[in-house]
Amino acid sequence: MRADAERSRRRILDAACEVFLERGPDAPLDAVVRRAGVGPGTLYRRFPDREALVRALVTDLLGRLTEAAEEARREEGDPYRALRRFVHAAADLRMGAAIVVLLERLVVDEELVAVRRGAVTAVEGLLGAARDAGRVRADVGMGDLVLLCVRVSRPLPGALAALDADGALVHRHLDLALAGLAAVGGPVGVPLGFDEVIAAAGRPGEPGVGE
Repeated sequence: MRADAERSRRRILDAACEVFLERGPDAPLDAVVRRAGVGPGTLYRRFPDREALVRALVTDLLGRLTEAAEEARREEGDPYRALRRFVHAAADLRMGAAIVVLLERLVVDEELVAVRRGAVTAVEGLLGAARDAGRVRADVGMGDLVLLCVRVSRPLPGALAALDADGALVHRHLDLALAGLAAVGGPVGVPLGFDEVIAAAGRPGEPGVGE
């Protein structure tokens, strides 16, 4: 029973990610139900409203992001290869695009800040190791890496989306971008920190912004 429940939950979250990316955060939840192949009752028993579904989706994505960073660190001996592996895994999760779409619906509280902090810590470890090894520019900050991934991994608009129907173009562009982070050439300004990104994206009154 627990395994069946987890499979249903996984289908709902994956479907929600796809539907919200395609149709925005106000997409009908019935579309999520159809995409997941479950009954409406199955969705609403787990996620009583849109806010609960969005929160669960973002928490799930952040958790998977943390796992991807930790796995890359464990299994790749070279720090640059570990960072590259993580960035491509994050693109497969469509993290950058999904978070941007869901930001306006996301209510940030202390629990969510703690989950986010875990993901940030794991990724900062990868980036720091690559910088310390001289494989990535010293002036690349966590905020630079996050926003670069967001820019590159967002779906192409309109008819251009057909150019990347299989997702291969995203990964090509990520490799081109990562090559630009290599430790060559002179500095290009002050590194952008993750706290600055959060502060810019946050709304007044949200707890934990900038933490």
